Amino acid sequence: MLTLHPLPAFQDNYFWLLHNHQHAWVVDPGDAAPVLAYLAAHQLQLAGILITHHHADHTGGVEALRQACGPDVQVFGPAFETLPEASGPIHRVSAGQTVGVLGQSFTVLEVPGHTAGHIAYYCPEVAASGSSAPVLFCGDTLFSGGCGRIFEGTPAQMLASLDQLAALPAATRVCCAHEYTLGNLRFAQAVEPASQELAQYVAHCQALRQQNLPTVPAQLGTELRINPFLRSRTPSVAAAVRQRAPQAHTEAEVFGALREWKNSF
Repeated sequence: MLTLHPLPAFQDNYFWLLHNHQHAWVVDPGDAAPVLAYLAAHQLQLAGILITHHHADHTGGVEALRQACGPDVQVFGPAFETLPEASGPIHRVSAGQTVGVLGQSFTVLEVPGHTAGHIAYYCPEVAASGSSAPVLFCGDTLFSGGCGRIFEGTPAQMLASLDQLAALPAATRVCCAHEYTLGNLRFAQAVEPASQELAQYVAHCQALRQQNLPTVPAQLGTELRINPFLRSRTPSVAAAVRQRAPQAHTEAEVFGALREWKNSF
């Protein structure tokens, strides 16, 4: 049984660690210090790093981790993004390729939108932390209750990327890179104020945060029921968007208007 752990960092980031109580992999380490502290506290050896996109809060600790943990640390990152210079090779991966992580095979998904070359890593069965459900490391593409800002892609690209993630099994553990959940849910309730399931999920997440516990990993099946960015084609969501943006006609225009609404919320 592996351990899956969201490691808090900065103000609201999570660096995801997967380890077998001897070796560890870390996803999107923007800072080396909390990773090194966790490795030391649990007597773990870092074996590899997965990068989803080029932003500094996801890559800033890579070189320091390599320097501290040795040249055998493998690093994988998106094929089509510029990543920080490193003392060793970064294995560039794209859609359909696989990465072996502690005996598990993670498939690379290309999910542009937040950045032009953003990728995610998906494994259909990971026996970790008391569950054997699938695991998705999705960076800043999908959040609990929300999605990433569209910095380099287009609304159509982000919608297609979220459609790709939405098609994964409902039991998938969504391991996103930020604790944005309560803010996202406030917006979701503005979009769908009558949703009782959303209200129940808000209460659940509030209780977790009051105990200083993470709200993630989220379950994809729950997200499909409460996340407006996975529901932009749902009549209630589309109607709420068109009240604010009557010029939005196509699915991509509705999605783009929804994202703009969130940007200014």
